[in-house]
Amino acid sequence: PGGFGTLDEFFEIITLVQTKKIRKVPIVLFGKQYWNPLLSVIEQTLYKDYANIDKKDMELYFVTDSADEAFEYIIANVSC
Repeated sequence: PGGFGTLDEFFEIITLVQTKKIRKVPIVLFGKQYWNPLLSVIEQTLYKDYANIDKKDMELYFVTDSADEAFEYIIANVSC
């Protein structure tokens, strides 16, 4: 968790992956308490209210509180 720079990096990477400007990479958001309020806004406003993103766009990232879960997600989603 961080400030505006962290949010900038998050939106930059999901935008690049979503628009296929870069290949899909594992995006892990660590700290549910920090990320869930923002992710709720994304789901409600961008997805449900305005249909500006697809449901699959919300699958571009993974939120967790567990280092083990983060590691497992990364290993499962790295394309070699």
